Formats: sequence, structure tokens, C-alpha cells
Amino acid sequence: MTGHRAGGPCCGPGRGGAGHGAGGTTVPLAPPPPRRTPPPGAADAERPDAAAVALPGGTFLMGDPFGEGYHADGEGPARPVTVPPFRIDTTAVSNARFAAFTAATGYRTEAERYGSSYVFHLLLHPAAHRFVLGRVAAAPWWLAVEGAHWAAPEGPGSDVADRADHPVVHVSHGDALAYCSWAGARLPTEAEWEYAARGGLEGARYPWGDERAPGGRERMNVWQGRFPDLSTKPVGTVPVDAHPPGGHGLYNTSGNVWEWCADWFSADPRRPVGGPAQGAERVIRGGSYLCHDSYCNRYRVAARSRNTPDSSTGHGGFRCAWDAL
Repeated sequence: MTGHRAGGPCCGPGRGGAGHGAGGTTVPLAPPPPRRTPPPGAADAERPDAAAVALPGGTFLMGDPFGEGYHADGEGPARPVTVPPFRIDTTAVSNARFAAFTAATGYRTEAERYGSSYVFHLLLHPAAHRFVLGRVAAAPWWLAVEGAHWAAPEGPGSDVADRADHPVVHVSHGDALAYCSWAGARLPTEAEWEYAARGGLEGARYPWGDERAPGGRERMNVWQGRFPDLSTKPVGTVPVDAHPPGGHGLYNTSGNVWEWCADWFSADPRRPVGGPAQGAERVIRGGSYLCHDSYCNRYRVAARSRNTPDSSTGHGGFRCAWDAL
């Protein structure tokens, strides 16, 4: 992961470093696209919430009960939190789903409008070397790459043709909200996300229990090897339904890609459920394929981090939520 901001999170560079948005450059937010209306008689599989599971809500223990988190992240203390009934995607939004959204609306992501996004150095496409704008000084494994976006995740020359079932990446918080608006959805609150990810296991370290690899079998897509230059397995995303689901049916809530939540970030242990009313960064949850316990153990189910809402990276995605029917 990245130590890109002094005293800040290590989980992804924010826009404004290494050739991105120099001098405070911003782009205007795109207007929300019109809400999708499935045609009369549409099959259930065509519904935006076809992959959602309905959860009853209730009170659960939120936060880190083991004291293994980072103080600056505000994981603790573990405390009882109540969430109302809601629905949530069992998977992160895939490239196929996001492609349907852009085809229907003509939406262009913030990475496309800014003209660049962040790519992990080992994933840079061979044809994209001349498009590298710079490296993040404190985390040189992150490259700012001109032309990198959700459909060219490793930069110009790359595509997602064989990754339709992988999570969409290089999406900002604003992009996630735009998709949700079209799908008649919203982003989950941080409390909803953790409640769903825990799958009914009170105070567990992972969505499946306390042991990282039960029976010697990995249950998540995280870094294996010596970060950031040597991996003993392929680096990058895996399908959204890879690895067995948790107790509530959610896939890949540890590793694979970070997922945006609705909340503004605060590390104050007295913060209200739902987060503060305003802030500079939004909460991200779940960890990614770049997490490794030698430098960042944020793949635990209580772990949290943050990034600026306009930021996008090659390991950041989202899943949708809906109010209960």
C-alpha cells in the first residue's frame, strides 16, 4: 500500500500528486445521469439490484476488538451500532455493469475528464510507458498515467475485454454516485458495509472468522510475496465473485478492491453513525490486491481508510446499496 501522505493512509494516492491536478486543477462534476428504467417485462437479471441481498439490520459490534488497527484510522473502540433493514450488492460493480451504464448514458468518469489516473507500477501496459506523468514521491510504485481510466486500467493499450466479471476500477466517489443514481441505488453507509461484510460473525477478524487462511486456503485476493516488486501470484483484480461469500452472501469484502462508502471520513471515536456532516475525504473499506500484513493489514473486516472524492486508482471500486423494500 502507499504511504503517500505524511501521517495519512497508505491505501491509495489522492489526486493532486505526481502530475495529477497540479496547482489544484479540478474538473466540474458531471450532472447525474437519468435513472435507468428497465423495459416492460425485463428479466430479473436485467434489474440493477439483481445481485442484491436483503438484510434485516440490527445491532452489531462495529470496529476493531483486537487492537490491531491503526490509531489514525479510528477503527476503535469496538462499539455497538444499529443499522435499519437495507439491501446491498453481493458483489462489487463489475466492468460489464459499468459498461452498460456508460453505454446507456454517455457518462465519462473523472479519470477520463482529468485525463489521467493512478496505476500500480507492475501493471503498467508496455505501450503506456510514454504516458507516465510521474511517480508518487512517498510511494513510487504508484504511477500517474495519462489515459488510464476504467476501460484502460493499465493505461493506453490496455482494455477490459477479458475482464467483464472483474470489478470496475479507476472510479471516483463521484463516479460511484453517478452509477448509483442511474441504478436507483446509493452507496452503503460505512456501518451498513461492515454489518453486511461481517455476515453475522460478531467481533471476527475476517468475514469468515479469525484465521486468515483456514485449512491453508487463501480466502481473499491480497499481495503475496515481497512488496512492491516481487509477487508470488498474479497481481491485479480477480472476478467479483471469486472466493467463497460471507454469511450474508457478500463476495470479496476482504481484498480485491477498496470500496467507496457514503460517509465522510473522521477518526474521532465519538463520530456519529453515518459519519460527520462534511469533510475532505470519503471512507473506503475492504482492502485490495495490494494489501500485505508486512506493511498494511487493512484487509481485516474492521479496517478502514479514506481518499479524496475525486481520486481514482487501479485498485478502487464500489458496490451499491438500496433501502429496504
